[in-house]
Amino acid sequence: MAPSLEAPDDEVRDVLANPLKKKPDLVAPEPEHCPGPESEQAGTADSCAGCPNQQICASAPKGPDPDLPLITARLADVKHKILVLSGKGGVGKSTLTVQLAHAFATNPDTTVGVMDTDICGPSIPKMLGVETETIHTSNAGWEPVWAMDNLAVMSIQFLLPNRDDAIIWRGPKKNGLIKQFLKDVQWGELDFLLVDTPPGTSDEHLSVNTFLKESKIEGAVVVTTPQEVALLDVRKEIDFCRKAGIRILGIVENMSLFVCPGCKHESKIFLDHTGGGRGLAEELGIPFLGSVPLDPRIGIACDYGESFFDSFPDSSACKALKGVVKGLVEQIGLDPEVLLPEGDGSS
Repeated sequence: MAPSLEAPDDEVRDVLANPLKKKPDLVAPEPEHCPGPESEQAGTADSCAGCPNQQICASAPKGPDPDLPLITARLADVKHKILVLSGKGGVGKSTLTVQLAHAFATNPDTTVGVMDTDICGPSIPKMLGVETETIHTSNAGWEPVWAMDNLAVMSIQFLLPNRDDAIIWRGPKKNGLIKQFLKDVQWGELDFLLVDTPPGTSDEHLSVNTFLKESKIEGAVVVTTPQEVALLDVRKEIDFCRKAGIRILGIVENMSLFVCPGCKHESKIFLDHTGGGRGLAEELGIPFLGSVPLDPRIGIACDYGESFFDSFPDSSACKALKGVVKGLVEQIGLDPEVLLPEGDGSS
């Protein structure tokens, strides 16, 4: 029989509830009836009597992170916190995050924040045209970098001595920085905080979910491309959201087709043999926010740190993105006609 990595339900719940909890360094193997060195009963249960590890387990930190109330207080004036997720890399999570930020920021009365939790591959500053900026500190904490008057961003990129420096960190150090982004950054009053995440369902995702749980996450936007290879990993991300109690606001299918800027002919680069993002949404009962075509000009706008909405407002990709934003706003329970400027809510 093949080995299984399936974890017991109680173990899954413990990881989701305490992702930053470090297992104590034991001096002897765990005995047969051990309650677990990370459990609340560690070191105090009857079965712990006489165990060489008893004192180690009893003194190990237990309970919720003491910084959670500080994070909740810091984010008290942030109205809507939205995660951008995908189990698959290369589907355009960061690109979509930037487009959502620009779309919301087209309303001068809306203030938007973007938090880049892709610690090893921070691309948000480049896409927002603030790659060379640095973080300023004050007695109140870190100041985010303002890409526009109403668009703030925080990323590890601003902390690097050289922009090409590699970040070679283990999980605990990544988690610590994410906590700082939430606890020490003066986000102030925001209508939206968009959290861009790396691929997968690991350290960064667990940390963000845990740190934001008390201050309430609005939900997650899940990004995919049409082909089954991407959908395989996206299904895992959706399963993670459901186990972690994160509401899925909708699925966005990115790079759905290619529209030639010259002749306007449409070609499917990634074939949706199994129904693509729309089929997955219908299969799992999740809202489908829309399909965004592959447009090289989106990449150009990101490379130059410009708003695609301002540069190519009449393109089919821009119209599709506006439709995605409209659907997202409706899922949150807001009125697109009020939130978005005239013409930015069309599908």
